[in-house]
Amino acid sequence: MIKSFMPLMLFTSLLCGAAVHAEQSRTFGDYTVHFSVFPSDLLSPDVAKNYKIKRSKNRALINISVLKKHMGTTGQSVKAKVEATATNLNQQLRKVSLKEIQVEYAVYYLGEVRISHEETLEFELNITPQGEDAALNFSFRQQFFTE
Repeated sequence: MIKSFMPLMLFTSLLCGAAVHAEQSRTFGDYTVHFSVFPSDLLSPDVAKNYKIKRSKNRALINISVLKKHMGTTGQSVKAKVEATATNLNQQLRKVSLKEIQVEYAVYYLGEVRISHEETLEFELNITPQGEDAALNFSFRQQFFTE
C-alpha cells in the first residue's frame, strides 16, 4: 500500500471502530469515488467528539473520498467540490451539509442526515475534483434499520 491510501483505511477504521459497514466505490475515468453511509451511533464516543459528530441511531453519517488514479499506485486523495442530497420514498428532499476533513495525505467529506427505522434514502452525489470542469454524478440507495 502507498502512503496516500493508508490514511483512508486508517480514517475509515477510526470512524467505524469494530462496526461493520459496506464501503462502496464508483470509477469515472481517472477518478474513483469511495463512499459509505452508516448510523452515527456506530462511531466511538471519542471519534464522534473529535469530529463534532452527533452519535444517534436516528442520524446517518456519509463519508466520501475521491482518489485520482496514478500508474503503479492505488491512487492519490484529491480535494473536490462535493454536494449531496438524500430523498426518501415520499420524495422528501434533504440537503446534506458536508465538511472537509484532512488527515495526513487523505481528504474526506463527512455529512449527517436524519433517518428513521426501515427508511430508504436515495443519495445523489455531485462531485467535481479540484482542477476539473466536469462533475462526477451518481446516485445510490440505502435502507436503514435503527431499532
